[in-house]
Amino acid sequence: MSSHEQILISGDNEFYGSIESCDIVKRESSSSEKDEVRYILRSSTPLIVANFLQYFLSVIAVFSAGKIGPKELAAASLGLCTFNITGLALYQGIATALDSFCSQAFGSGRPQLVGLYFQRCSAMMISLTFLLGFFWWFSGSILHLFIDDGELVNMTQTYLRVAMFGAPGLVFFETGKRFLQAQNIFNASTMVMLVTAPLSFFLSWILVWNSTHGLGFVGAPLTTCIIYWLNAVLLLMYTVLVDGKKCWNGLVVSQAFRGWYPMIKLAIPGVVMVEAEYLAFEILTIFAASFGTTQLAAQSIASNVGTMAFQLSFAVAVAVTTRIGNLVGCNDISCAKITIRISYVVSGIVAIINFSAIYFGREFLGRIFSDSDKVIRASNRIMCFVAVNQLADPLNVISAGVLRGQGRQNVGSILNLVSYYVVALPIGYVLGFKYNMELAGLWTGLVTGVLLLTLSEVFCIATSDWYRILKDCHSRHTH
Repeated sequence: MSSHEQILISGDNEFYGSIESCDIVKRESSSSEKDEVRYILRSSTPLIVANFLQYFLSVIAVFSAGKIGPKELAAASLGLCTFNITGLALYQGIATALDSFCSQAFGSGRPQLVGLYFQRCSAMMISLTFLLGFFWWFSGSILHLFIDDGELVNMTQTYLRVAMFGAPGLVFFETGKRFLQAQNIFNASTMVMLVTAPLSFFLSWILVWNSTHGLGFVGAPLTTCIIYWLNAVLLLMYTVLVDGKKCWNGLVVSQAFRGWYPMIKLAIPGVVMVEAEYLAFEILTIFAASFGTTQLAAQSIASNVGTMAFQLSFAVAVAVTTRIGNLVGCNDISCAKITIRISYVVSGIVAIINFSAIYFGREFLGRIFSDSDKVIRASNRIMCFVAVNQLADPLNVISAGVLRGQGRQNVGSILNLVSYYVVALPIGYVLGFKYNMELAGLWTGLVTGVLLLTLSEVFCIATSDWYRILKDCHSRHTH
């Protein structure tokens, strides 16, 4: 354990949550801007690798189904989309509560609370999974209301019925990551993904299209299911055998199923933050379908490229969230402000990298997804909007990370709802359909909404009431 980590979990616990007195504050305030730069770079680098590998797991699932035929490709895409919106996005939204709870508890010198919060959030999400299971199992009756193709609906329902058995593994992987990240252990998920990502290729070959052992379409969600569980098991093994168990004080079932209310108060706005963005992009894709297959294909390319660019920003945001949470936990406002300033500089660098890669590489990126010259021409035009969007989006993503570290998911949820559903989508709809700008109009609306969201988040952070943030942190950990 580094001396820096020892500082974060040392100190007299009688000062836990105290705003007026904390020995840790004096020690932490010596951190310089150079220290914060090193922390962010050291922490975010392994997360970048992990994020890209986790993203490609979903791509592999769709790709393997597409090797069978177009109907299977459509069903896998629809099944994955439905699972992500109704499952993954919910889990990630709820897990944002751990971003605040665990990192602040660790910074305050109460490592045992980190393990307790992990148990509570996991229990909460597993309980929710039982309810989601009913939806996934009987999803066909709901999908029939929107899709006329009976065969496609049945195949999608089959996908969800198989994938649902991997949901508990996904839950423990998401909460486990937060448990370790709060302790400044950022390379664990990377190590796990370096094992399971290549394995998913092999399992896809064996279970989907292998002529001897392949199960066909069912093999695609089964592969995903197996990988979800492997991720969770390997992360547990890393914690037990390598690092991270110092915050584990034993399984306490009676405590895991009580004291949920403070966590729910952060989890609900966290879900709103994540779902608002997820659904906004899905609505954008639905709108794009009205302009024909070429425009829809271009939107699909743009969406995938935007998602890949997001992984870089999000890795930095996770590191910043943990750092801010640790510093809020030990009442070090001055160092937290330094971290925020440094993170904004890093966001500018990420913005330049993403913009340059997308704008100057748009032809190459487009041809990764399609060989059609017509589609490439359409995607080249839209990719310019994707590139411009990256000038603001990294700052948006990292600012959202700061808000999570402060425990202000409620602010982020309101800003997301207003920016996407009051500004971005209405403007995009008017420009796209009323002014016949089509896909360019939709993306103009999106860029406008993201810019407004970014400026609003920066303003809210710049005017932060740090005394209130520390007070909320104290009250949060007394339940």
